[in-house]
Amino acid sequence: MPGKFFLYQYEEGDIVTFKKAHPCGSSNWLVLSVGGEVKCKCTGCGRIQEFKRDKIEKATKAVKKSE
Repeated sequence: MPGKFFLYQYEEGDIVTFKKAHPCGSSNWLVLSVGGEVKCKCTGCGRIQEFKRDKIEKATKAVKKSE
């Protein structure tokens, strides 16, 4: 049985742009930690939220890698 394929490789410090905006108006989230779930912080209001891997993959529009 093959392993699970991930469309995006999330890493700490990356900026993830979602297809839909957060209620505060920002679409960008900073990745804080990666595992079975991805913990992100909204760059607009500072809310911290955990997303399941399959949900964040579906909602992601782009990933800007940290430098």
